[in-house]
Order: sequence, then structure tokens, then C-alpha cells
Amino acid sequence: MIDDATILTNMQANLGHKRQLGIHGTPNRSGNDGTITRFGWKAQNKSLIMVSHEAYSVEIGETNQMFPQKRGFGGNPPPATCIFNALPEDLTNYTVNGGTELLPSDDDAFATFMRFLDQPTPSPTDPGGATSIANGRQNFINAGCALCHTPSMTTGKSAFDTTSMPGLSAVQANLFSGLLLHHMGSGLRDDISQGNAGPDQFRTAPLWGVGQRLFFLHGGRIQQHASQGSEANGVIRRFNGLTDSEKQDLINFPRSL
Repeated sequence: MIDDATILTNMQANLGHKRQLGIHGTPNRSGNDGTITRFGWKAQNKSLIMVSHEAYSVEIGETNQMFPQKRGFGGNPPPATCIFNALPEDLTNYTVNGGTELLPSDDDAFATFMRFLDQPTPSPTDPGGATSIANGRQNFINAGCALCHTPSMTTGKSAFDTTSMPGLSAVQANLFSGLLLHHMGSGLRDDISQGNAGPDQFRTAPLWGVGQRLFFLHGGRIQQHASQGSEANGVIRRFNGLTDSEKQDLINFPRSL
């Protein structure tokens, strides 16, 4: 529910500083309506509905309302002998209570579940203590990390609101991502193109909850940002210019998220 205008306004913010460091973020876009896509490693998916339905199709092999055909291999359809069920296999049930109610498909229900997952609550003291985390946040900004890992953006007007509970409108989303694509250079190049994203372009990974993960960005090392052609190289040089104590504070900050 972060609207396109918010993402584009953030893209233009601090533009001189970004260019000085070699940062040139750009949105991925839907080939259908031209709006900004934002989910996935390369921001290739438009919405959580798309994420859910694609996952059910690709990861589970279940057909659904968005992907109603069975998947084959090597670009070929599956043989007819592999298709036992009427397609799609998961869809909105219109026959609940004689047709007076609708039962959403598993895919739709899963998308709703994802929509209402709350953002992680950062730790005020762990690791390193409150002073280290506060200093680390400032070092995070000073080094230029926040130019791509935007600390927060606010959602627009959402239909997922009710009178009895908070919805998704006007929520401060502390995602630490601008939801834009960046060239990450030869070190992270995967030779996969999705939408407008090229072989070495990736969406800025949201950092909320990163402190609760064992691995992040493959080996989990900040230095994997740095490679030939990476937009992060200018920021990496600033990070390398910090003292050991300042580096530790900076690392403690995202670990607290």
C-alpha cells in the first residue's frame, strides 16, 4: 500500500548526494499497466496476490485463478495423463451455504495473511546496548546506507480498513528499503532478467527483521555489496573509512531491527 508517488518522491530525494556516491536507483514496472512492482529479489511482482498465486503454482504445483494451467518442463506443457483434476484446482468457492457466502481460495487467504503480518519491533538495547545502536543508526545514515535502505515510508489509503481495528492506511512502514532496483555488479550478477531488472540488478532488500535472520544477502556480509559495477561501492568506501568501533556500532544497528 505504499503508492507509486511515494516511491518516486523518495527516489528523487537527496539526488545530488546519491549521484556523488554512484547511486542510480530505478523502479521495476509492470508490463501490463506500467505501475511500480515491488516484491521479490528483483521487485518483479506487483502485489502479494501475485506472490501468493505464483508460489502456489511454482513451489507447490497447484493451479489457481491467476495461474490456471499445469506447469510442464523445458517450456513444454505437461502430458494429458498428468492432469487428473479439473482446473484451476484452487478457486473461490461460490457454493458455501447455498451460494449466499463466498469462501476465498487458499491463495487469496494466504495473501490476506501476509498483508496483516505486523512489522518487527526493533530491540532498544540488543546487541551492544542503546548507545551503540543509536550511534550505529547515525553511522548508517552518515555512510550513505540509508540512501538506498530508506528507513521508512508511509502507506496510502487502503481498502483493508475496518471500524473495529486498525487497517493498512497511513501506516509508517519501517522497511529500510526504497523498493528500487540497483546495479550490484559482477559479484552478485545472476544473469536473470525479470521485468525491467537486468542480470545484476536487485531490489534494495528490506532490513526490517534482519537481526532475526541467520543469513542475509547470501553470505550475510556487507562486503558482498562491493564488486565491479556495484552502486554500493561509494558507500562501502565510507564504511571502510570508519573506525573499528564505529563499524561495530553500525553493524549492531541493523542487528537490532
